[in-house]
Amino acid sequence: MGQFFKFVFASCLGLVLAGILLMVIGGAAIGSLISKESQSVSVKPNSVLELKLNTPIPERTNNIPRDFSSFDIENILGVHDIVDAIEGAKEDDNIKGIFLNMNGASGGQATKSLIRDALSDFKDSGKFIYAYSKAYSQGDYYLASVADKVYLNPVGGMDFRGFGAQLMFVKNMLDELGIKMQVFYAGKFKGATEIFRRTDLSEENRLQIRQYIDGLYEVYLDDISRSRKISVPELKNIADEFLVRSPEDALSYKMVDVLGYYDEVESAIKERIGSDEDDKLKKISLSDYAKTVTSKSDFSVKDRIAVVYAEGGIDVGEGDPGTIGDEKYMKILRKIRRDDKIKAMVLRVNSGGGSALASDNIWREIQLIKEAGKSVVVSMGNVAASGGYYIACDADKIYAQDNTITGSIGVFATIPSTQNFMNEKLGITFDTVSTGEFSNSLSLVYDVKEKEGQIIQESVEEIYETFLKRVSEGRGMTRDAVHEIAQGRVWTGLKAKEIGLVDEIGGLDEAIAAAQELAGLEKYRMKEYPLIKDPMEQIIEDIMGKKDAAIKAEFVKTEFKELYPYYKKMKTLKEMKGAQMRMPFEIEVK
Repeated sequence: MGQFFKFVFASCLGLVLAGILLMVIGGAAIGSLISKESQSVSVKPNSVLELKLNTPIPERTNNIPRDFSSFDIENILGVHDIVDAIEGAKEDDNIKGIFLNMNGASGGQATKSLIRDALSDFKDSGKFIYAYSKAYSQGDYYLASVADKVYLNPVGGMDFRGFGAQLMFVKNMLDELGIKMQVFYAGKFKGATEIFRRTDLSEENRLQIRQYIDGLYEVYLDDISRSRKISVPELKNIADEFLVRSPEDALSYKMVDVLGYYDEVESAIKERIGSDEDDKLKKISLSDYAKTVTSKSDFSVKDRIAVVYAEGGIDVGEGDPGTIGDEKYMKILRKIRRDDKIKAMVLRVNSGGGSALASDNIWREIQLIKEAGKSVVVSMGNVAASGGYYIACDADKIYAQDNTITGSIGVFATIPSTQNFMNEKLGITFDTVSTGEFSNSLSLVYDVKEKEGQIIQESVEEIYETFLKRVSEGRGMTRDAVHEIAQGRVWTGLKAKEIGLVDEIGGLDEAIAAAQELAGLEKYRMKEYPLIKDPMEQIIEDIMGKKDAAIKAEFVKTEFKELYPYYKKMKTLKEMKGAQMRMPFEIEVK
């Protein structure tokens, strides 16, 4: 008995000591984070602002899932804070120029365009921009091409071959497994379900992809042409013939200005700002510099314009950072409607859609804001398509960027059947007892019966008609006119303006100015939503406990890296419930 109590005591003591040790380690880590967060940032005279842009770029700072496994409390800057920092640097006498240190720039085409426009404005002020990369991706080069001097590593590389799309199809794999993906859709261009029902692109989907890729490519080449003084036909020829195959080719075709190493770029910058060669180049990172840019809000002004950032997939529930949970956004929109100080709202949309139900719930709250007498203006980012367009269509005015992807007005639903897989592959069978014909409908272990399929298809078509009605009323068009340009078809921002889906080409600033005019405000200050927890808060929450699903997602993301987007896509499709309004593909220029 004595030995038993000794064993129990030793075990308890071990647990206590382990707990104390964890508390000490956690306390030390948190203390270190607090110390790091409290450090002030100052900009030294004769400095250069260094931009790497190789981390994810959300619409709003920190509105993105964070890596719980690291103790990194650096802000993940949103595109608008990046633009504000560049604008601040333009007026800052301590900042002499910008160093674009390119190594895999993140962000969609519209995001890159906003940053590029800010860089061009900075350059027009008389300050310099130097760019360098070991190897330019096409996205890197789009930003770097605005620089006064573009450097490329002498043994590096440059990717300039035009835009292309590569889509995955899993029908044959599912057939081999005995899994039948039963698909119901409205809109012949609604290609989101082709991954399950085809082994290649339909002609309609191929056509729309070709047209919007051409539109994006045109904007891309036009911008580079203006900066590099190379005609668009010349640029097309360089890409089509794959003429840039070495650093020497990039120099020969005037795509870059200098072949040089990193230290040579630093030396050139020192010479430009008048520093001695032996002096250390004074660089300040974008994240540090952003901390020095102060808000210009006049807090004596009572009238406000609410700016709501809606980015990510649309789903039912509260949602995570970087997603649009209908419950969370309905609360935000109700708060805006009931706040007498808020006179107008700008909805910044960067979403390829999601749940039809969640999209309609958000649409309803926006309608109520308008009925309360408040103006609503939409600003579209990289993508505002399908459910993303659904929540935008009732605005008083819609702004898109020229390379925004929008439209995709269509609906689909998918129901997998594992009947053959269970019966033939695993030897598992099922039987049922039911009180009515449809009591066991929509089961994953039985094929959808003909009558069930008809009901589901009718439901999908009803939701599509509702979508057409929302757009028709919001845009002042007939149902048939909307149907003609809908059917799941995707458009660029420029084309969307031509066909009436958007009103103007412009960014968030233009949308805010329009909201100010519609509300008749001389002065205002902005109130931004959703409220975002600072990195310290998020890290502490991670330490205190993380859901298993989030831990698994982080593990897969870390281990599989470039394959993670495919995993994420399949996981999203697997978890879809009810009718969906989603983009059929994602756009990324590398």
